[in-house]
Amino acid sequence: MQRQPATKVSQQKADIFAGLQADILRLQGFKTVQNTVLDSGLGPLKYAFPNATFPLGAMHEFVSAKPEETAATLGFLSGLLNILMGSNGAVLWISPSRMLFPPALKSFGLNPDRFIFIDVQKEKDALWVLDEALKCSALTAVVGELPNMSFTHSRRLQLAVEESQVTGFLLRNQPRAIGTTACISRWYISPLPSTNEDDNLPGIGFPKWHVHLQRIRNGKPGAWDIQWKDGRFAPVYQPVFTIQQTQQQAG
Repeated sequence: MQRQPATKVSQQKADIFAGLQADILRLQGFKTVQNTVLDSGLGPLKYAFPNATFPLGAMHEFVSAKPEETAATLGFLSGLLNILMGSNGAVLWISPSRMLFPPALKSFGLNPDRFIFIDVQKEKDALWVLDEALKCSALTAVVGELPNMSFTHSRRLQLAVEESQVTGFLLRNQPRAIGTTACISRWYISPLPSTNEDDNLPGIGFPKWHVHLQRIRNGKPGAWDIQWKDGRFAPVYQPVFTIQQTQQQAG
């Protein structure tokens, strides 16, 4: 009896496992909404998501403890929205104390006129507007800057996006307590020094972040050093120094 090559057997096993995983996700109610442009622009991040597909029609939570982390989160989210919106999308941005400077969106290839900004005075008003906006299927995404969120409120938001298939982003800047929410993912974004690739000058190169995906439903949490380069996310590769180069730098 002729034995099959090991590579072919391994591929067959991989196909079986992939099929079983897809069946389990379907039984759990996970809906795969394909966005090939978005998935191809995520770089190494895409493999953390179920079926290597960014979950659309869901709530994603970003937590920031410091102002510099908030700024990094806004940059990372802008890159994500660039890929998600494409050429026709529109985003509603709700905040009781907006941290975003709209002209900065152009740094990530976004036109501010494709954003609708709603500034309210109280968090409870922002929550009501967010709840209503997530029901509007004409929007590509809705961003809400709300530091404090109960599980009950987050569950209501998640049910709204499951119905409308709008993708929601919850920005929790310096919350009183983290707690538990019904959002399908939780992210922590922190800044990394930006360097110029030609002359190694700091602060004028591509935006870089340390991205920590703490929780993702049906996926694989992880952490990556990511940069925004040529309109997409790309890994940050650490330079490899030889012993001779290290000695020269030390001298």
